[in-house]
Amino acid sequence: MNMLGKIKELLCTGIGFDPKSITPEARLVEDLEMDPIDTMELAIALEDEFSIEFPDDEFAHLKTVQDVVDFVEKQQ
Repeated sequence: MNMLGKIKELLCTGIGFDPKSITPEARLVEDLEMDPIDTMELAIALEDEFSIEFPDDEFAHLKTVQDVVDFVEKQQ
């Protein structure tokens, strides 16, 4: 499974998003309607899944699912 697939799986199983709504271009807040709790849950899931650290302010800079994919790939 590629990185997008893994992140999509985390968003669906961990947070409960509809898989059809998760595309690389999907905006986290506007399209997926992520709230601060969803954001925190995703950051923790990404840290656990990929053994990376998410700086507290980093998620504010990530606007789309592709931004999340790019960030995780840079951290590995």
